[in-house]
Amino acid sequence: MERIPILKMGRFLLVTIQVDMHDRLALALQDDLTARITETGARGVLIDISALEMVDSFIGRMIANIAAMARILDAQTVVTGMQPAVAITLVELGLDLPGVRTALTVERGMLLLRAVLHAAGELDQPSAADEGLDAGPAD
Repeated sequence: MERIPILKMGRFLLVTIQVDMHDRLALALQDDLTARITETGARGVLIDISALEMVDSFIGRMIANIAAMARILDAQTVVTGMQPAVAITLVELGLDLPGVRTALTVERGMLLLRAVLHAAGELDQPSAADEGLDAGPAD
């Protein structure tokens, strides 16, 4: 069975979904991700869904469930790269994603996770340079 890779980046886990999600794959991701959070002590999870062109109600609920499970395991979740059609579908289905923060890009998502940990007093400074991210031009 295919699996979605989960990469560790410092205190965060990065999940990039590059295939069409089906129910079994979503359930496997949920199990794999919660196990990796526990194994690594990750404080944040970034899920990039930019390759998903469509989601159904099950996949939408799974994203919400993954975020809830991560929160129980003391990790924050950010979903990045949501296509307009996916956002429209989630709203039309009446699906809320409680506890899920969103960002347009992976870079912004990483900055958001760092800012959340900084606000919680777990990081000294939410710096893009620390994660090797381009923060844009300096003023």
